[in-house]
Amino acid sequence: MEQQDKQEILNTLNQYAEQFNSMVQKILTRQADSNDAAAMFDPQHLQQLLTTKLADKVEVDTSRLVENQMEFMRQQTELWQQATKAMFGEKAEAVVNEQRGDKRFSHSDWNENPVFNYLKQAYLINSKMLQGMMDSMTFADPKSAEQVKFYTRQYINSVAPTNYLFSNPDVCEEILKSKGQSMLKGIENFMRDLEQSPLEAFKITQTDMSAFELGENLATTEGKVVYQNELIQLIHYTPKKAKTYAPPILFVPPFINKYYILDLDEKKSAVKGLLENGFSVFMISWVNPDKTLADYDFVRYMKLGPLAALDVVCDITRQPKVNMVGFCVGGTLSAVTSAYLRAQGDKRIQSLTLLTTLTDFSEPGEIGNYLTEESLNAMEQNADIKGVYDGRILGLSFSLLRENNLFWSYFINNYLKGEDPAAFDILFWNSDATNITSACFKQYVRTMYWENKLREPGGMVIDGVPIDLGNIDVPVYFLATIADHIVLWQAAYKGTQLVGGDTRFVLAGSGHLAGVINPPAKGKYPHWINEDLPEDAAAWFDGATQHEGSWWPDWYNWLQSHDDKQVTAPKPGKHKSYPVIEEAPGSYVKRRLG
Repeated sequence: MEQQDKQEILNTLNQYAEQFNSMVQKILTRQADSNDAAAMFDPQHLQQLLTTKLADKVEVDTSRLVENQMEFMRQQTELWQQATKAMFGEKAEAVVNEQRGDKRFSHSDWNENPVFNYLKQAYLINSKMLQGMMDSMTFADPKSAEQVKFYTRQYINSVAPTNYLFSNPDVCEEILKSKGQSMLKGIENFMRDLEQSPLEAFKITQTDMSAFELGENLATTEGKVVYQNELIQLIHYTPKKAKTYAPPILFVPPFINKYYILDLDEKKSAVKGLLENGFSVFMISWVNPDKTLADYDFVRYMKLGPLAALDVVCDITRQPKVNMVGFCVGGTLSAVTSAYLRAQGDKRIQSLTLLTTLTDFSEPGEIGNYLTEESLNAMEQNADIKGVYDGRILGLSFSLLRENNLFWSYFINNYLKGEDPAAFDILFWNSDATNITSACFKQYVRTMYWENKLREPGGMVIDGVPIDLGNIDVPVYFLATIADHIVLWQAAYKGTQLVGGDTRFVLAGSGHLAGVINPPAKGKYPHWINEDLPEDAAAWFDGATQHEGSWWPDWYNWLQSHDDKQVTAPKPGKHKSYPVIEEAPGSYVKRRLG
């Protein structure tokens, strides 16, 4: 390297150090000025949680613990020996290797450069030791064991050498190639994201947010907003057939996200798929609430959401029955709505489709690791102070369920390497966060996740009406996805045992989003079907048959099988009581945070 190049890099490093110090000072100033409740992901909070769990009744398998420590010392000694060989140019053998599929150590220097190879193996050995230490402990409370292992995993992955500037060969290579400019660009990226983050959670950019615009290249299916209230806009999509099936489709998307995951682009639109197959489609678009709606609870969401939309859809179509489709949290809301209506003799719901939905929260998956009485109180206090629970905090929570893929990989690329993320529609949607009103957040999390009241007949009571999922005697279509880390498919399956109607359960390939948005044209992932519904999910899977391609055609056939009568398709905005308010996608969905 030329002396001039060396000097340029040294000057850049000095400049980097100055910007880094300035950045730290800015962060500290922001935190000091904050009057908000303690952040859920504050390191001290996590440390306190772990200490509390370790203080609980726990049995230690002494022999297993000692064995783990002895293996740790043996591997460390062997690593020193092999590293010494490598430093003298001799061939060295790996003491430990990363797991298959671990993409963090893909750069050749992790194996070929003695220093980086040592850092990698030392990290893997220490990680194995920490995990072995946790495995040697048996907690009286299984949930405590899951939480300790979860936060231990978070710690282990956070201290990986890949996450630091000068211990990642990919980063070092980029520094040399750019003569240090990549570091400065990384700082700029970090500061930009910091400015757009709430104090409680850091919002990392996962995609090029300038690459998409609603109504232009996302959420482009033609339709009209024909109704709105404080919480929703209702979109009536323009039919693609002169005749449509008589019962219209009413989508109830999750109120913690924007609806357009169901209408991404023309090739990945569940809405477009239904329209092309002769269905009449309506969509709820939730508002992105602020503190003025703080007192709107889960019940208010039900009344101003699916119940209000149901009235409008029946009026516009002049049909007595509707096929209601709920996705994720929207599915839970749809199930409550259905049970509420059936308890009063209301028969307007023709069928109910629940996409990746929990109705029994006894297996909440890794989301449950965030919940303790202390953390729940802190979250509720945070929501009370702001009037809403910030959707960006939820976004970080979900990203940390797959921390290496959805957080640390972007941390490395954006900040350490100074790169800009590529355009990706699903990640754009994922980053388009939505608040939840304080009252709804508290009622939903406590009633569902913490107390699991929905599975109990009468566990919830709305306006004197006991909610019993067993009263849902309409046909129900459950769709779960095999790799879902938010709604475990085995947990979603429990709902089949709670409802009273003719029930079908289908398991799709892939995860929470890609498994649902799997159009037939590509049919990237398979699905499994079993006509029987044994009590146990594993027994269902053992008897299931795998089918290649999308699950959508099976769903279309199921919908048609319950009413294949066709009628003249109603045109959006033609009903005198529901004129066009604005073009789809509407204005509510365009309200953004940050």
